[in-house]
Amino acid sequence: MITSGIYIINDVIDLKSDLVHPYKRKRPIAAGKINPIVALICAVLILIVALFLASKLSSFFAYAAIAYTILQIVYSLFLRSVILVDVMAIASGFLLRVYAGASLIDAHVTVWFILTVVSLALFLAIGKRRSERTLLMASEEKTLGTRRILHHYPETLLDSLTIMFATASWLSYTMFTFLQPPPSAGPQVLVLFGDYLPRTFLASKWLMITVPFVIYGVMRYLYVIYEKKEGESPERILLSDIPLLTSVILWMVLVFVIIYGSDFLPARIIRYLQ
Repeated sequence: MITSGIYIINDVIDLKSDLVHPYKRKRPIAAGKINPIVALICAVLILIVALFLASKLSSFFAYAAIAYTILQIVYSLFLRSVILVDVMAIASGFLLRVYAGASLIDAHVTVWFILTVVSLALFLAIGKRRSERTLLMASEEKTLGTRRILHHYPETLLDSLTIMFATASWLSYTMFTFLQPPPSAGPQVLVLFGDYLPRTFLASKWLMITVPFVIYGVMRYLYVIYEKKEGESPERILLSDIPLLTSVILWMVLVFVIIYGSDFLPARIIRYLQ
């Protein structure tokens, strides 16, 4: 709800610039389908209700929600016009989401997981800047006026930052999976694997099976940015690029099975093996 409210406020602020953008001018507010005043009132109401609900869940969750709201509003008004600070603000928003969720389930957040989230957020943000610059330079308007900050991002800098954060993303994730404490192994896992695998493969390294899918996803996203000249909308790419979507789905399935497999393996398998 908070994110939705912020997006509405951002679209109201960007109304004039969105009108000349090749894609953003189709958004409801820019297209004239929704009155900006009505949209702004709805956004404020959504934020008020969301923060109230957050306070009922947990005080720490509410603090994170308030910090996230303030950060996003300041970003829309000011921070996104400051080179490099804009992408760091985006990464900070994702980090606040992680801590908000972790506080609700009382989970420990490891350093490598934090680095993974920050690196991936910076990678997506820089990739988006790179694609936006390519898109607007190739548009009929031949102008970067819709995003003035892009004037300060030379292509060489964007390319260097893209490669840097792409490398940091998969490397941080690899270290996270290698050092992540092993999930509690149920009797099903011990029966299935305990008698056949050495101790080396019964340690916490099973999550590393997902690393190749992450590396492929990063490489595929780089391909989308540089060859397909896309990337300005990461969520649209995720849903439209079949190889990338397949990699993400397989990664999700593997993570789920590795962490929760011992909870749903049928008991009849144990009886059969015994």
